[in-house]
Amino acid sequence: MLITAPAAAWETPNERANNGMAGAITPKPTATRKATEDRTATSRGRSLNGDFIGSEAIVITGEVIGVVIVSKKYAVVAENLVKTYGATRALDGLSLEVEEGTVLGVLGPNGAGKTTTVRILATLLTPDSGSAYVAGIDVNKDPQKVRELIGLSGQYAAVDETLTGWDNLVMFGRLYHLNANAAKERATQLLEQFSLTDAARRPIKTYSGGMRRRLDLAASLIIKPKVLFLDEPTTGLDPRGRLEMWDVIDELVKGGVTLLLTTQYLEEADQLADEIAVIDHGRVIARGTSDSLKKEVGGERLEVTVEQSKVAETAKLLSELTQSKAHIEEGLHRISVVAHGGSARLIEAVRALDAAQISPLDIGLKRPSLDDVFMSLTGHVAEEISEDEDSGVKNNKRGKSGKRGNRK
Repeated sequence: MLITAPAAAWETPNERANNGMAGAITPKPTATRKATEDRTATSRGRSLNGDFIGSEAIVITGEVIGVVIVSKKYAVVAENLVKTYGATRALDGLSLEVEEGTVLGVLGPNGAGKTTTVRILATLLTPDSGSAYVAGIDVNKDPQKVRELIGLSGQYAAVDETLTGWDNLVMFGRLYHLNANAAKERATQLLEQFSLTDAARRPIKTYSGGMRRRLDLAASLIIKPKVLFLDEPTTGLDPRGRLEMWDVIDELVKGGVTLLLTTQYLEEADQLADEIAVIDHGRVIARGTSDSLKKEVGGERLEVTVEQSKVAETAKLLSELTQSKAHIEEGLHRISVVAHGGSARLIEAVRALDAAQISPLDIGLKRPSLDDVFMSLTGHVAEEISEDEDSGVKNNKRGKSGKRGNRK
């Protein structure tokens, strides 16, 4: 729903439940220009059918002032979640939401609270305080109903190695209260969907890591969930296995599943997520699309590599051209400067270098990466982490960085 109205102050939340839009942003006629300039307001509320509806109002400033209100339907909502383990505060007022039919990628350093968040939303943990809703259902008050609507794939494949792939899926189907025939039929469908038909009758102990992860994900889809939680689904997979898993996840999203994905692979979030939430010390510290987060770190940078004898001269030239401080990487003979203007600035630099008779070994524009965002927000580079926040057992391994085209 899209609504336009004169700019105004907001009631958030308000008392419009009778209209099925509790939490919508409503204008007040007494608003002043000063009160509404350069503001964005958001609000959430529950409609009469139990769904969470969110509204976002963007104030347009200038001679004509107004707001645009866009309503969104949220499949997952967490509000001020707190969870402690002894003296450790795993979650410290964490709030987030996932719009229906989209993917939220959750990034964070070791012990940030990613796994704890997933476990609370999947009804495996109870928060000390705060509230959480999945598909409009309170996870604390009605956990069984939530479990009927969600799928969960944890960091480790939860399959029985002594059973075959087919037997595992049939067993999960029966645990979900499917009758014998329905469980067998669903197992056959999922094995085909995940390209595991040829290995269906083999024991899981003969499967590769990638095959086990695919089977584990298949098990989480027995009931065709509305909401799927994936906790670092590609951890430990080789590059080929990761790409195969990405394809599977991509198909699920295209089918309309709402997905909350935790990951330590930044390119994975870049590839799969509609929005990204960065959490640290149990709180969301930044949220937005991949592009918007990169813009917050800074604009494009012009990078030039030259012979060692030309480094100082090139740095001075680029600094004067862009009116920004040049950063020199001595060992690589690379100079970088902030380059407002994009490709036009690149062309100017090429001409200036040519006029100065400097022949660059390499030159180009670089946009900030999610690695840069992660470093800027958390103070260190991303790591590939296998963590168990409940038990305090954590394994750290340096992750690799790569890039793949966006699915959108």
